[in-house]
Amino acid sequence: MPQTTGTTVPADGVRFRRVLLKVSGEALMGQRDYGLDPEVVNRVANEVKAVIQLGVQVSLVIGGGNIFRGVKGAAGGMERASADYIGMLATVMNALSMQSALERMGVVTRVQSAIPMSSVCEPYIRRRAIRHMEKGRVVIFAAGTGNPFFTTDTAAALRASEMGCDALLKGTQVDGVYTADPKKVTDASRYERLTYLDVLANDLQVMDASAISLARENRIPILVFSIHTPGAFAEVMQGRGKFTIITEETE
Repeated sequence: MPQTTGTTVPADGVRFRRVLLKVSGEALMGQRDYGLDPEVVNRVANEVKAVIQLGVQVSLVIGGGNIFRGVKGAAGGMERASADYIGMLATVMNALSMQSALERMGVVTRVQSAIPMSSVCEPYIRRRAIRHMEKGRVVIFAAGTGNPFFTTDTAAALRASEMGCDALLKGTQVDGVYTADPKKVTDASRYERLTYLDVLANDLQVMDASAISLARENRIPILVFSIHTPGAFAEVMQGRGKFTIITEETE
């Protein structure tokens, strides 16, 4: 199988040259109550491959909530720091699973962990990660920021800033940001555009406040779309499909 490596020229109409995709761990569960659904992992990997073939440099951050959530562990009586470290290890498991799926499709991938574990992945080194992306490799950032008390949303905003990404994409269960949960409120409406301050002031729960603030500080637009809609990732890269964009100013 030919491998998708080497720098490429972005296709006409592609809005961004380098992006980071944040996917929650829960999005990889499918209809299961726990763990990974291989079919869903493969589908997300296909979405990433399609965008790589457009000539876009892609990195990922995957949450660990399908295996363990530090907040819930702390709520159950576990020390918060210890619970968060367990959650970080869960993200490494998800990252390795996604790496396996991508490489079966011929997409060369590297996993970099904020917690060094050299037997299974690379340590996080910013310059090395940028070089991987320049060579057309997908880089999956695992173990969050490497520090407790920070979410993978914050890790995604941090890595997007460090990589000099043109956009941060949040792949969710729905096709954008709504006035209310559209699965519970039938007349909820979708926002086309929002500002960072809109998200913070209205507590819209797109990402946590520190992630939004970090994206705002570094002027990285956040695009929220459905990771479960076939072809949606590539469509968003070309400015098509349904999504909500969060920037400094509405137009």
